Amino acid sequence: MKSELINILCTKSVNFADEPIYKLVSGRTSNFYVNCKPTTMHPRGMFLVGHLVMAAVHDITVDGIGGLTFGADPIAMASAFASQLIGRPAKAFSIRKEKKDHGISRWVEGDLHKGDKVVVVDDVVTTGGSTIKAIERARSEGLEVVRAVILVDRQEGGMEAVSNHVESVSAIVTRDDLLEKWNRIQH
Repeated sequence: MKSELINILCTKSVNFADEPIYKLVSGRTSNFYVNCKPTTMHPRGMFLVGHLVMAAVHDITVDGIGGLTFGADPIAMASAFASQLIGRPAKAFSIRKEKKDHGISRWVEGDLHKGDKVVVVDDVVTTGGSTIKAIERARSEGLEVVRAVILVDRQEGGMEAVSNHVESVSAIVTRDDLLEKWNRIQH
């Protein structure tokens, strides 16, 4: 499954340039850019992502899987769907970037309750800032964050930063995985 996901990511989501022309969330520029949404919102990509996230949490029982909107949303939904298929149901949830100013003001949307064990997911990690923000907001709502699972680790220190906030962190795919496949496709 991982190999097939790498193929889809390289076809639909990965961009390389000779010069650092891509602006990242961190404000830095890079010659490597991954927009996971074309993969995570593709039927086969969604299937693979959901099952690979569930494989990454096979050793724990969780009540929910989610992260900061919008990058984490398709991953959370795919994972929740796959969790039901494999008989280990975990609810999807989404963490707002801004608190709404009406109704019930909260960071986390979904059918979760204080004390629920959750996994925070993210599509791409560079510095880890978005994932850390999601972890902090989930905890502020009373959720117990037991693991973080990242779809693509850019291998620029983000995983290490996230590991300072949650005991268990893993990536499904790394920049090296994508570069290796990309180079084979291009030559």
